[in-house]
Amino acid sequence: MKRTTTLFISLLVVILVVVGFFVSSYNGIVVAEEAVDGQFAAVETQLQRRFDLIPNLVNATKGYMEHEKEVFTSIADSRAKLAGATTINEKVEASNELEGALSRLLMITENYPELKADAQFTTLMDELAGTENRISVERNRYNETVKEFNSKIRKFPTSMVARLMGVEKRDYFEAQSGSDQAPNVEF
Repeated sequence: MKRTTTLFISLLVVILVVVGFFVSSYNGIVVAEEAVDGQFAAVETQLQRRFDLIPNLVNATKGYMEHEKEVFTSIADSRAKLAGATTINEKVEASNELEGALSRLLMITENYPELKADAQFTTLMDELAGTENRISVERNRYNETVKEFNSKIRKFPTSMVARLMGVEKRDYFEAQSGSDQAPNVEF
């Protein structure tokens, strides 16, 4: 009788430890996943800020740059793609396209000294520069959070719980291909 009771208590302790481990791991994964989602929301907030600044910047430059329709079309198309993006990968790709279109616009403005002297344009450029810095900071934070999350779900024994939950690695915000090359600008 005493041996059965000891065995039962031992088995109960083992079960409680295993259940405790799974509950703890599950909760840790949920917290890490929410951290990734929250950090991506911070990136999206800054992307939205840039998205909202662009029409003002485009309108400020249109009067000076009447014959640069291709750049304005590219910006409009990129904004539309970003607005319609639903997944993280689509948003990253659309954001990278928008950055490329903005870069072309900013390079072309070098040909218009009167535009660069315009107070509204200068203010918008300062706002855009600040926003780009914020985006960079938030992207770095997002990538760090993703790194921690991916590490957590790949480590044993938490990886077993992650597999049971159907949790998968998250993608990093990566630079668009070709961004390591200086752009070729011809006027």
